[in-house]
Amino acid sequence: MDKLKSYILSNFSLLFFSIFLPLFSIASVVFIIKLATMTAIIQLSLSEMLKLYMFVLPDLLFYTLPITFFIGAAMSLHKLSSDNEMTVVFALGIQPAQIMKILLFPALILTVTLFFIVLILFPHAKILSTNFIQYKTSEAKFNLGASEFGHSFGDWMLYIGNDDKHGNYGDVFLFHKSDDEEILIGAKQAEVISQNGIMKLQLHSGEGYSYTDHSLSQMNFSSMIINDMMKMKLNKYENPIAFWIAADDSKHIQKRKHRRLAMYTILSLFPLLSLFTVMGIGIVNARHQQGHLYLSIFITILLYYGAAMTLNRPLEFYAVPLVVLVWLGVTYYLYRTKVVARF
Repeated sequence: MDKLKSYILSNFSLLFFSIFLPLFSIASVVFIIKLATMTAIIQLSLSEMLKLYMFVLPDLLFYTLPITFFIGAAMSLHKLSSDNEMTVVFALGIQPAQIMKILLFPALILTVTLFFIVLILFPHAKILSTNFIQYKTSEAKFNLGASEFGHSFGDWMLYIGNDDKHGNYGDVFLFHKSDDEEILIGAKQAEVISQNGIMKLQLHSGEGYSYTDHSLSQMNFSSMIINDMMKMKLNKYENPIAFWIAADDSKHIQKRKHRRLAMYTILSLFPLLSLFTVMGIGIVNARHQQGHLYLSIFITILLYYGAAMTLNRPLEFYAVPLVVLVWLGVTYYLYRTKVVARF
């Protein structure tokens, strides 16, 4: 039995990685193309693009691993059946349930891994990715440079005389006009800084003038910071539990998180729940049965993922037991009629 287990798992592992690598590569290319469209809005260096890729890595793994397991397990059993090796195995008195137990351990490990990705890695990656994009978007709006035209800097009009490659500006003038006051500020040097999610303009060695209908004021300064020009809405993160059940979320956000968590739960259970299906479509009699393996794999993935992504919206967490019970009932019947009854 140990040799049979080793033989089946070696065949499964070979198919698993040969399927996983192309799927993962395709998903990565799709993300890179999406990332390329973002560069039209924000500037990203190679290291920053790699950082964003690491943020989306849990998503890529979550959607490719369970599908790879299902396809690899079904194809490995179908290959053994086509080579008549499975017929020999059953002829030696080994039951189909024993074959399924061999695949149970990797399915369980994969399901635990998927739950870890959902409950632990997803919150971290989501918050980090959102905050990073918010920061880069806000930074892009401060893409200032010397020109003959001014810049809009919040409520201020900004003119920059010269700049360098390090983000330092010279001969800077700011003008602000309200209903009852006009303010003009000039500085020899300036720089944009980010502090606590707020982009600020720090001025050095300058003068400021304030004019109203009744007075004219002047001040000299060595350093001045203009605050609150553009606040970035950075999300706070405490722990995974607080992310999924945050009490300060609105009802709409809570409902959306519940739906998403229900869908993720159903998809995480796919490796375990697919074992009966793997046995039903993978084990065939090569002489008398037409397997239609690829069509069966496509229909199975379409039905399961379709149910997970549609039923979570109206039912939320009630979709989890519904999908689990119905799927287990249907696939167990398939397993009993197509495998147990014949082998």
